[in-house]
Amino acid sequence: MKSDFSIKSISKKQATDILKEYHYLSSISRGFKSGHNYGLFKNDVLCGVCIFTGLPAPEIAKGCFGLERANQDGLFELSRLCLSPDVQSEEHNLAGWFSARAIKQLCKDTNVRAILSYADNDFHSGVVYAATNWKYYGLTDIKKDFWFKQEDGTFIKHNRGKVKGAEGEWRERSRKHRFLKVFDRSLNVLWNEQKWGNNV
Repeated sequence: MKSDFSIKSISKKQATDILKEYHYLSSISRGFKSGHNYGLFKNDVLCGVCIFTGLPAPEIAKGCFGLERANQDGLFELSRLCLSPDVQSEEHNLAGWFSARAIKQLCKDTNVRAILSYADNDFHSGVVYAATNWKYYGLTDIKKDFWFKQEDGTFIKHNRGKVKGAEGEWRERSRKHRFLKVFDRSLNVLWNEQKWGNNV
């Protein structure tokens, strides 16, 4: 029953433990960006996390809303949503229920103009967002990343710096489904809204 659950602010360390165990990006969860972190508790046991951070790059707000860097306060990304699979399997629509209430708490805690969330096309299509009335804006553009070849024959993804003359290869980056919730009615979304399911 949903009455068994509660939502509270949690620390980065508390969030890390859940993400490392259950999130599909668990290999990099140790270094995830902390922000407004909310935990889902069942009978006082932490069983899920929902994390909101600032947008990862100012260019996103520019492309989406036409906003310059100095006018991007109140824009958030739902950067992590993760639940214990055992608890999720026992409770219908728990992810949607939890994320909606975490958003409600975020709006109480700070000024929220809009929230963006991505669903990595390699792992999921964003069913929870489509089911909870987020607007859908299609897949991100096709992009490639450079991967450096190591001495042992493995590859490591390039983060910053020069790649000219380096040994390695370009690989296509996984595309992401884009979902938005806009609370500030003065914001004008420049992306084209699409029907969810066309690219799934």
